[in-house]
Amino acid sequence: MARTLPVAILLVSVGTAAGNVGGAWAQARTLTGEPPLVVAHRGASGYLPEHTLAAYALAIEMGADFIEPDLVATRDGVLVARHEPMLGGTTDVADHPEFADRRTTRAVDGADVTDWFAGDFTLAEIKRLRARQAMAERDQSRNGEFEIPTLQEVVELVRTESARRGRSVGIYPETKHPTYHQQIGLPLEDRLLETLEAVGWTEKTSPVIIQSFEVANLKYLRTRTAVRLAQLVSADGVDRDGAVTFAAPSARPYDFVVSGNGRTYKDLVTREGLAEVKGYADIIAPWKPYLIPTRQVDRDGDGTPDDLNGDGVMDERDRIPMPPTGVISDAHAVGLQVHTWTFRNEPRRLAADFKNDPLEEYRAFYGAGIDGVFSDFPDTALKAR
Repeated sequence: MARTLPVAILLVSVGTAAGNVGGAWAQARTLTGEPPLVVAHRGASGYLPEHTLAAYALAIEMGADFIEPDLVATRDGVLVARHEPMLGGTTDVADHPEFADRRTTRAVDGADVTDWFAGDFTLAEIKRLRARQAMAERDQSRNGEFEIPTLQEVVELVRTESARRGRSVGIYPETKHPTYHQQIGLPLEDRLLETLEAVGWTEKTSPVIIQSFEVANLKYLRTRTAVRLAQLVSADGVDRDGAVTFAAPSARPYDFVVSGNGRTYKDLVTREGLAEVKGYADIIAPWKPYLIPTRQVDRDGDGTPDDLNGDGVMDERDRIPMPPTGVISDAHAVGLQVHTWTFRNEPRRLAADFKNDPLEEYRAFYGAGIDGVFSDFPDTALKAR
């Protein structure tokens, strides 16, 4: 997933599904009637530095159905697993004096970013770096232990573990900033397909789903492969009443910006938009607020949102869930599965009615008929399932 945003919310004008967060849920079915998939978001990233073989292996041990490698390209055209083309936040690159002059400013999706970029490093140089836990609130004790894996290494891990455990484990790769990678001469799509084709993963039944926040590259991929594709849907944030807000770079797929298409991500989850997505993808994967809204409250009428837990900090614990929107049912009506992101265990990320219990959040989404969840803590997602 591309965004680290609050678990707050939006109202989408597409109707309301049955259900009652915080009360008894009417259980909705997944599209296929099968249990929802649990996707280990960047591996078991709640426990170990993200996008490392160790984090992926832990997620598989926990029982995750899929692991998620985000993909960026090195200067010599090798796909590696990093959340962004920028390396500063998730590796020890800043501690390498030999790479000090690689720090530079580049435009990523129209915004200038100063950092170290994977596309300026060869694979051999990338292998000299070590991963770091991206979130300061999480365990930092394993920083510096793990290499940055290639896509090929991730595929080999999954195939080995699937055979060893006697169950299918899939990969759910995201093509990160595909337009950016095209602009720097390192397009991702064919490189990804070559790796998948080498192991025979070319069919809809193959243990792979490719995801993107852009549209054009998914449409291109649909002409080249039969594997399942997922359209990610983002937003900038939400206001106090739960209405979604949009601002660059999270307002529109960046290929829409480049092509002059004025639609926003919200247009993709209308009934018309969902029908369009069905023409090239198998899955719609919106941020959680598109599916189960939450809002702040002002019970004393003083014009200021209430600090519901009295801790002096306004976060997700000071928002209350609302009934599900109609996005899941509308997507199911056109034959799209619905996956959503990102589930995290930290109490400050959980709405008030979930009472600091991440299991309750999962149960709300499972009850609404979600087909898959991306979780930093796949063991918790599986326990709730």
